[in-house]
Amino acid sequence: MTTAAVSAAPAVPSVPTASARRPRPVVRALTRGQGLVGVVLVAVIALAGLAAPLLTGYGPTEQIPLANLVGPNATHWLGTDEVNRDVLTRTLYGIRVDLVIAFVAVPLGAAIGALAGLAATVHPALDAAAQRVFDVILAFPLIILAITLVAITGAGVVPIVTVIVLAEIPIFGWLIRTSVLKVRELDYVEAAEVIGAGRWWVLRTHVLPNALEPLGVQLALSLSLAVFAESAMSFIGIGVRPPAPSLGSILAGAAANLDANPAYALGPLAVISGLVLGFLLVAQALGRARRV
Repeated sequence: MTTAAVSAAPAVPSVPTASARRPRPVVRALTRGQGLVGVVLVAVIALAGLAAPLLTGYGPTEQIPLANLVGPNATHWLGTDEVNRDVLTRTLYGIRVDLVIAFVAVPLGAAIGALAGLAATVHPALDAAAQRVFDVILAFPLIILAITLVAITGAGVVPIVTVIVLAEIPIFGWLIRTSVLKVRELDYVEAAEVIGAGRWWVLRTHVLPNALEPLGVQLALSLSLAVFAESAMSFIGIGVRPPAPSLGSILAGAAANLDANPAYALGPLAVISGLVLGFLLVAQALGRARRV
């Protein structure tokens, strides 16, 4: 074939990939503006929890002699609780418990839900089965589900993780199912199929990268809700078992002793508010980046 013939041959249309259309929007979102504020806020709180042994000279369950409901002072910045334990120490260690629960339960629920949602797009029978499972889970209020699990297994970390995982499955399942079905109808996906691209190649290269984009926003939102859910369950006595520290159980103790030590509730309230706000700022930044 001559050079002229080669130059005259029609060019095969190129199909833009997800990475070509959106060059690292997540990185930009998390390193600017409110996204950066959210990341820093969560990181500072997480580092405070990890560095708890370095920031305090007490243990989370250590009882201090002659220090019953002492107010804030140079030794106990947030005072002590009703059984002579340092409130700041318990708050710092409580951060660990809440973040471990959130970062284990939410990704696990997201993975199960995403796989179920993806399977629902493969065959109508799987779609019907997945939708019925999602409906059944959504039919149970979170608190009722939590109380039922605690009645069966007893209070502790496992029921909290289980409840959060179950709550996240239909959320991520519906999200992935809707996203995949929507992306399949886009022009560049149809163009890839027209020029002879294989079904699985199109799914891996074009459909999944775009269908998974909303997961970042939902993950951040779910992490904020997980922190709140753990705190609420521990506050009403169906979460982490005493004397293990958690932000919700510390708040429960503070509610009954605010007259004696008004600063008792400040630590856990500030941490819960900071974590929820940080994750929400990250979610908003990621959501804004997707719309750009």
